[in-house]
Amino acid sequence: MGTITRSFANNITTSGVLLPASLTNNSIANVTSYNAAVSQGNMVLISSQTASNSASISFTTGINSTYKEYQFYFIDIHPRTDEAFFQFNLSTDAGSNYNVTKTTTMFRSHHNEADTDASLSYQSDKDLAQSTSYQPLMPYIGSDADQSGNGSLTLFNPASTTYVKHFIATTNHSEYDNYSQEYFMAGYGNTTSAVNAINFNMSSGNFDGTILMYGIV
Repeated sequence: MGTITRSFANNITTSGVLLPASLTNNSIANVTSYNAAVSQGNMVLISSQTASNSASISFTTGINSTYKEYQFYFIDIHPRTDEAFFQFNLSTDAGSNYNVTKTTTMFRSHHNEADTDASLSYQSDKDLAQSTSYQPLMPYIGSDADQSGNGSLTLFNPASTTYVKHFIATTNHSEYDNYSQEYFMAGYGNTTSAVNAINFNMSSGNFDGTILMYGIV
């Protein structure tokens, strides 16, 4: 029995819990190698786009079989129209059409600046059921000079021609009536065709802000 094995064996309770004494400077010093094949995981920046009073931002290249997971980060998304919805849609034809059929679910937590209202609720009016419409990510963003929204969207294995395309998102924004709104959205694009483009826009008017697209190794 090796040094590390003996150390652990002598410091395991009958219920299988490791005691603090099992991990010491001496026991760690006896580790001479590790499995270098274990992936550490890396985020690779593929593209960054900045909107300046823009109608939309589209990513029409870089979404392919290179990565199994793509993450989009939204930085200071600011609508030019009060109460607009920041939203997205997917494409299977490199952006010629953004009309992938989607089924989604969405809930939110919110709290106002006056500290008089806070709640957690399912948002049935903002989910989709076999719809090609745009999916909201940040509803009712305020257009005041200091108001904006931030968050992320993860798209899984978009190049698959076997499975539907799952996605999840978490966002937070300043609502038009001075609420902090955190939204949680998840769903899938109901297509076995490869998804190769994505579009972000406002339900009304233009917007400012930056969107980053990463591939996850």
